[in-house]
Amino acid sequence: MQLNKFNYHILVAVLILLGNSSCQRVIDLKLDNAATQLVIEGNVTNVHGAQYVTISQTVPFTNTNTFPAVSKATVTIADDRGNTYNLVEGTTPGTYISVFTGRPGITYTLTVITNGKTYTGSSTMPQPVFFDQLSYSNNTFKNNTELITVNYQDPINVPNQYRFVLYVNGVQDKTIFDANDNFNDGSVVSFPLYQNNDDIVLGDTVVVEEQCIDKNMFTYWFSLSQQQNNGQGGGTAPSNPPSNLSNNALGYFSAHTEQRQSVIIK
Repeated sequence: MQLNKFNYHILVAVLILLGNSSCQRVIDLKLDNAATQLVIEGNVTNVHGAQYVTISQTVPFTNTNTFPAVSKATVTIADDRGNTYNLVEGTTPGTYISVFTGRPGITYTLTVITNGKTYTGSSTMPQPVFFDQLSYSNNTFKNNTELITVNYQDPINVPNQYRFVLYVNGVQDKTIFDANDNFNDGSVVSFPLYQNNDDIVLGDTVVVEEQCIDKNMFTYWFSLSQQQNNGQGGGTAPSNPPSNLSNNALGYFSAHTEQRQSVIIK
């Protein structure tokens, strides 16, 4: 039988499919054998009080998503003015505390020693940028909900990076909000907080914490913000964000200023 061009292409496709099906291999991914990593989350702020560092450890992929706390570590924070603060583990395992006030313009270095390994990270606290007010308006993307907007004057000729943390009725919204002044240096900025998780409605109490962060921390939060669920299709493929910690530790160490504003939706 003579094959025409159309039948020839069909025959080739069938042969390829049969060949692929006979050559399949089962690949066993050893996800449970991945080495554990230390997870450090440290913050120094310009608000007088307890400065916190939490330390935990990753678990194998097949385990429950609960990171065990790391106790009995040696944790210190030193600044570039010669001061050193020893952090003591509190009543919560894996949480280390020291009471002092961070100051803008100073570089802080965190050192963690545990299981014979040393981990370090540095961060410089920027000057504060005070935001004027919170405003709200009807959210055009969700019926009967409100959109919160942060309003502030960005300083001119100074690189600035920001993180905003949103609380609705005392509960932190998990959406990551970050901004810089690459395109609005020296401008009056109105930055809308398009949250993914919580609907804001009449009667809600909303609190926004503004953090002025350094460039390394902006890179960290921006990377995470690109991975969060941004509607249909989601964000980018998940991966570990670039950390400012040494020795392959996950997490971050951030020296930043804080300011809070609140509004009741009426």
